[in-house]
Amino acid sequence: MNQFRIAYLVNYYPKVSHSFIRREILALERQGFEVLRIALRGWDGELVDAEDVREREHTRYVLQAGLMGLVPAVLGILVTRPVRFFLALKLALKMGIRAERSWPFHLIYLAEACRIIPWLKEFGAHHVHAHFGTNAAEVVMLVKVLGGPAYSFTVHGAEDFMDGLREKFLRSAFIVAVSSFGRSQLFLQMEYMHWGKAKVVHCGLEASFYDVQPTPVPECPRLVFVGRLCKEKGVLLLLDAVASLVRSGVDLELVLAGDGEMRSQVEARVAEYGLEKQVRITGWLSSAQVRREILAARALVLPSFSEGLPVVIMEAMALRRPILSTFIAGIPELVRHGENGWLFPAGAADELEAAIGECLALPVAQLERMGEQARNRVLQRHDIDHEAAKLASLFRDAIGTDGSTAGSGR
Repeated sequence: MNQFRIAYLVNYYPKVSHSFIRREILALERQGFEVLRIALRGWDGELVDAEDVREREHTRYVLQAGLMGLVPAVLGILVTRPVRFFLALKLALKMGIRAERSWPFHLIYLAEACRIIPWLKEFGAHHVHAHFGTNAAEVVMLVKVLGGPAYSFTVHGAEDFMDGLREKFLRSAFIVAVSSFGRSQLFLQMEYMHWGKAKVVHCGLEASFYDVQPTPVPECPRLVFVGRLCKEKGVLLLLDAVASLVRSGVDLELVLAGDGEMRSQVEARVAEYGLEKQVRITGWLSSAQVRREILAARALVLPSFSEGLPVVIMEAMALRRPILSTFIAGIPELVRHGENGWLFPAGAADELEAAIGECLALPVAQLERMGEQARNRVLQRHDIDHEAAKLASLFRDAIGTDGSTAGSGR
């Protein structure tokens, strides 16, 4: 085995909010791995980054031909691997019991696994890794039952810990959490004897993102939010806090850098509060545009209700900007209250408002000191090549103990 070949499966790739997956794949290739990109969807999504456009050219898409395009693959596996097919069918039906999604979805996951098997065999994949513990993790588990290689997957946020995680965990070579908190949630679902399979590998940043000359913190009272406009991010609560501060005479600007399913509600709330002069919504931005918006602000504010460990927090810290965020999940492992930012309870509008007020009142020199401490902390913990080396070691160990490839079919 001269070179390890890893296949990555993601539900939707490339994607604006999934730049951390792209960074991980490219870092693994620098480690000497060959990586096959497979996604269920994403061949026609809007992209703003040239890097994502290039990634799409190297990605194979399971559902590009529609559900009917899966039928030949299912028939092929049924004919050539009938025993394994029925074992996988039994498992898919089991996964549909009391699941949030009913059993027809799990039969589709089985069909997707059948579609992937020939690609893995052609590529000579030694291992398959999925991001997120939802449907992509189930597909790679079914791939294994169909005779494919061993698999692993990375869990991020709360939805990854829902339906069927235990089954996916027990059948995997290992499972990755992006924070110590995430690993603790895996421990909750598993007996102590299985805890050793749960690993921590942080999402990382490449030097090209943050290896720039320091940009002074601006004097203007501007904060930036970066992310999806969705209920999990607490955007409406942020607008409540901003409106209260403006009513009390505080001068501030808020940039909402992102888009999402709640955009119309956010726009309506901005209009209701009369905040059109204070709040600007950008829509989705490229990585370079996000960097510029972060550098043009005093701090990043992210009042999330549910998270894993947001990559945008790492990005802002690497760019020497303090963070205002909630005391949930993996965030306190990176953000230290009073040192490199502010932490407050999720859902606490009054404490969010107080944190924003403190940030805007601080002298620029103090914010820059906090920014330097933020940069130092994130570079110690989230260098992509260091984290990819940890993941590469896990892959090598898994391949060394299993040794099977997608072509075995036994």
